[in-house]
Amino acid sequence: MRRSIYTDHAAYDEINITSMLDLAWVLLVVFVVAITASVQGIKVNLPKASNTPSLAKSHTKAISIMADGSFYLDAYPVTMEQLESSLRQYKAADPDLPVIVKGDAAVQYQSVMLVLDLLQRLEIHQLGLVTSRLVK
Repeated sequence: MRRSIYTDHAAYDEINITSMLDLAWVLLVVFVVAITASVQGIKVNLPKASNTPSLAKSHTKAISIMADGSFYLDAYPVTMEQLESSLRQYKAADPDLPVIVKGDAAVQYQSVMLVLDLLQRLEIHQLGLVTSRLVK
């Protein structure tokens, strides 16, 4: 007795949805990638910066104290007396003169205290101490 392939229709008790879930995940990934790539935020017409260097000089003065105890005002070596007279002139021109102090790591603490005492005598209150970032 010959059986036909059409006569053996058994009812399925469950549906295999694995391939449909795979398709759903692929569509979800494509949708997320497409939306993320297309949404870049609001377009804003940003102002353009000038390529020419600024002619305004920085009025912040930098005092550097080297490991050997020598002093520099900006990039020029000075003695303590020259430093005081220069800072007096700058203070007379700009009462809110900002000053930063850069001391070498090997400098004696007394040299830094001499500079801080000078700045206090000249009533320079805008003071910054420069340090390097600690790398871990």
